[in-house]
Amino acid sequence: MTEIPRIRLDHVRKSFGAVPVIDDITFAAERGQFVSIIGPSGCGKSTLFNIMAGLENPGEGRVLVDGNDVTGRAEKFAYMPQKDLLFPWRNVLDNTILGLQVQGVKKKEARERAKPLFGQFGLEGFEKSLPFQLSGGMRQRAALLRTVVQGRDVLLLDEPFGALDSLTRTEMQAWLETVWEQFGWTVVLITHDIREAVFLSDRVLVLSARPTRVRLEVEVDLPRPRELSMVTSPEFATIEERLLTALHEESRAALAAQGAAGVTR
Repeated sequence: MTEIPRIRLDHVRKSFGAVPVIDDITFAAERGQFVSIIGPSGCGKSTLFNIMAGLENPGEGRVLVDGNDVTGRAEKFAYMPQKDLLFPWRNVLDNTILGLQVQGVKKKEARERAKPLFGQFGLEGFEKSLPFQLSGGMRQRAALLRTVVQGRDVLLLDEPFGALDSLTRTEMQAWLETVWEQFGWTVVLITHDIREAVFLSDRVLVLSARPTRVRLEVEVDLPRPRELSMVTSPEFATIEERLLTALHEESRAALAAQGAAGVTR
């Protein structure tokens, strides 16, 4: 008997007025898998994420968790946007419990749930610090802790390391790979960084130019745990080149479509 996917998007479509944005997307993530989504700028990746997170409804199609229709419902996923969105007047501990407080959990109980995670997230000793006292990587770890302390094991990560410098970003990728294995989360990541997608993922989806569809799906058959040295291996380079070629083709198609639209107008 085939196992039901942890997450499944089933023939999802979305338009804004007369403009089609998402065109019949279907894909699934198994329990404990790490799946990355890449695509040309403006293709609708964030719209797709908002639909998965229950923040927007699709025009057609469904979002399924363990085979159950959760379309338009936000309580099944932990969603981490691009910016850390830490409140500057709250210390790190009280920032990490915001999601729990929104759910109605009392502050004392929320703090007790968050505190044991600080060591695993590299934040032990910084519970009473303010966000401006943290490095960029520490702020992102605090934001992820705030996301996962809610107890949801399906994480939607939207370019979480996009604002970090190259070295910090690389360190955060290695750290995320480690904690993902420890916690057994199911993760869907949006990223513009192909190398990041290959390093972290079990599968990578390449979206087409708008109206977006799944142009290519690539299995990343590399051993885990993954070491940073792996990015220089021939196997890694082969996967990276395949994804880069597909992404460049779609980016050129998007630019051509924009040019054609300009001529038409």
